Amino acid sequence: MRFPRRIRPFAMVLLCAGMACTPVLAAPALMPQPVQYLPQEGALPLAGGVQVQWQGVRSPLLERAVARFEQRLAALSARPAVAGTPAGLVLRINCQHADPDMLSIHMREHYQLRTGTNGAALVADGPAGVLRGLATLLQLVEPGEAGPVLDGAEIDDSPRFAWRGMLVDVSRHFMSPAALERQLDMMELTKLNVLHLHLSDGQGFRVESRVYPRLQQVASHGEYYTQQQVRDLVAHAADRGIRVVPEFDAPGHSYAMLLAYPQYAAQPVTAPLDPKRVVRAAFDPTNPDTYVFLARLYHEMAGLFPDAYFHVGGDEVRPDEWTANPRISAFMQQHGYASATAMQAAFTRRVQAIVAHEGKTMMGWDELLDAPASPGIVIEPWRGSRYTAQATAAGHPVVVSAGYYLDLLLPAAEHYRVDPLDPLGNGLPPDQVAAAHAPALAPFALDPAASMTTAQDGLVLGAEAALWTEIVSEEMLDARLWPRAAALAERFWSPAAVRDEAALARRLPVVQAELEILGNRAAADRHRMMARLAPDGLAPLATLLAVTTPVRNYALNHVFGPSHVAAASIPLALDRVADIATPDSFEAAAFTRDVAAYVDGQHDLAPGLRARLENWRDNDARLRQVVATRPALREALPASGQLAELACVGLYALDGTLAAHQVQVAAVLQAAQAQFAASESMLAVRNSPQPAGDLLQAITPAIAGLVQGHM
Repeated sequence: MRFPRRIRPFAMVLLCAGMACTPVLAAPALMPQPVQYLPQEGALPLAGGVQVQWQGVRSPLLERAVARFEQRLAALSARPAVAGTPAGLVLRINCQHADPDMLSIHMREHYQLRTGTNGAALVADGPAGVLRGLATLLQLVEPGEAGPVLDGAEIDDSPRFAWRGMLVDVSRHFMSPAALERQLDMMELTKLNVLHLHLSDGQGFRVESRVYPRLQQVASHGEYYTQQQVRDLVAHAADRGIRVVPEFDAPGHSYAMLLAYPQYAAQPVTAPLDPKRVVRAAFDPTNPDTYVFLARLYHEMAGLFPDAYFHVGGDEVRPDEWTANPRISAFMQQHGYASATAMQAAFTRRVQAIVAHEGKTMMGWDELLDAPASPGIVIEPWRGSRYTAQATAAGHPVVVSAGYYLDLLLPAAEHYRVDPLDPLGNGLPPDQVAAAHAPALAPFALDPAASMTTAQDGLVLGAEAALWTEIVSEEMLDARLWPRAAALAERFWSPAAVRDEAALARRLPVVQAELEILGNRAAADRHRMMARLAPDGLAPLATLLAVTTPVRNYALNHVFGPSHVAAASIPLALDRVADIATPDSFEAAAFTRDVAAYVDGQHDLAPGLRARLENWRDNDARLRQVVATRPALREALPASGQLAELACVGLYALDGTLAAHQVQVAAVLQAAQAQFAASESMLAVRNSPQPAGDLLQAITPAIAGLVQGHM
């Protein structure tokens, strides 16, 4: 299904970056794509202002939602309301039920939307459905010849999964309330409905505790959310039909909490932060006071976060944190715990009782499956689809994050092709499913041998995009989340059959441009980071970064392999060129499409291809002039030189002189392709050195295709 329209002008700015670029027909720019969509003849000119006609339920929440819609419509259409002038859009809203399950796993999100020359009619099962329909309505705004218009459409829509989440780690790097509220606005616009906050880990505890004040005095390092800020954030989310699920990790990943209260630690914890211990410290499961501490803390935190679900972590507990303590080891032998896994199972049972006492449903990572766990626990598989199969076989509800770790820095399409119900693969044969996921996501990939029944599928509540922030500052947050989170919002909402990666690639720039008009700061923050590095040479740096992406699968973290860098007690500043690069290059994607069309016979594209190639070739000299006075950019020079070499290869192809440069062409392509291979999986990262500057050439496949087309 396709909209009969072209990519919008503001999206073309992103695609072309000021260079010759061929417009392409876009797939539907709705994201997520609705269950049913029928284009209608006629479009409504938007003259400014909205007149709302209410039927059914009308509440302060819905009135605030309409106020946000009006502000956003004015931003997208550049037609704000003017007093005394007629409204440009008549919007009829019929919310049929108040929905007692609002802000729960069962909230009603179904809606029907009809737009045309008479305005827009939105009918929804409940308030959440109104919110989702308003988000779709904004995506129907188009630039017309005489000004913005609202496309005509008939839409019937509801989500595939009830739980469509985004995990943001605010422990490794603290994110301000304003930054999180901005993400909630983006989530509303893309129909995500759960914000999972990872609030405690080795690096910091981030919520004010009045019961245990040392948690903010010592463990937060001065960066935490006051209890009022938490309440305000939860309210901001609730207004947008989004639930907030907190995570306070235990027994592992607890260095920060134990730094504040070391009497509960299995091994000594001392200040200042020890980079070797920060990932290892764990609670002492044999100390009765440990459970008193957790019960009082969880009681206080449960009062701040009203959601029914409470995440307690439970992942990556290092066995020797317990077995190397003689007292804990003796306790385990005395009570018949044969392993640390058995000891953790006992710990989990006691913590679940604490969480249940607060009227909450406990969530934890898939390590809880290593020993028998109560079926009532919601499991979050992160290590692979076999844990989804294992958890659902044992009767556990599941929220999947395996395959959706955005900090792997994979492009959107890599995550998009992973389905929460893999390994069934939505009807694909198992070998095709396996091929689709290997090798980039290993070991987060599916396990083709792990089959699931229809009953097990029914236990999959949904999925979450996860962003861990070891190397993500607040300034990088928007660019690391978006637009890839929008692609996953579609994976979690739309029918399983919506899997066209080419259509996704064409829509992503459109959606991201809309999000940036409506408050997303990805482009603005990247521009500021570039301006700091090269205030007098921003254009050459921007040209390089428009067609390069960062290395993948934690290669940029430099935590293992030949590129390993020893951890330091003071984190490194996140101000390198590779920190600005994004996993998806819209410009390279547009170039790749044009190359494919040119090779297929559309030779009128040659001038545009040549102009881009010449610009990339010549950019190296421009950047080297900047580096003469900006040494911080020096590590980007190898990537800049390689871009120029690839551009030359492309020009040889256009000129028909490949044969005269055969050795050079082979060497340039082999080097660029080898750099992709060096971070194609975590196994590769462990065994391969990474390219200087940690940058990959996103135009490499297109250049290879151009060469192949002229062989």
